[in-house]
Amino acid sequence: MLTRINKLLVEDGFKIHLFFSDNVEKIVDFKPFIGNDKFTQPLSDPNYFKQVKIYENGRGIYWPNSYDVCPDFLKNFCD
Repeated sequence: MLTRINKLLVEDGFKIHLFFSDNVEKIVDFKPFIGNDKFTQPLSDPNYFKQVKIYENGRGIYWPNSYDVCPDFLKNFCD
């Protein structure tokens, strides 16, 4: 079964609370992913960071600049 994201809540400190299709919940801290490259640097702006969305099929999250992250990575490798 494919991992899907059903819901997300943006929290303070560049964290996102994720709700997965298998009833797993996880809070991912994105600070380590925010850098100086053209895709992740905009995420350092808290207002921009809050613009994150879930793909219609639940197979990832993304920001307006097309930076995206798959649910498998978020669920299994981010601790």
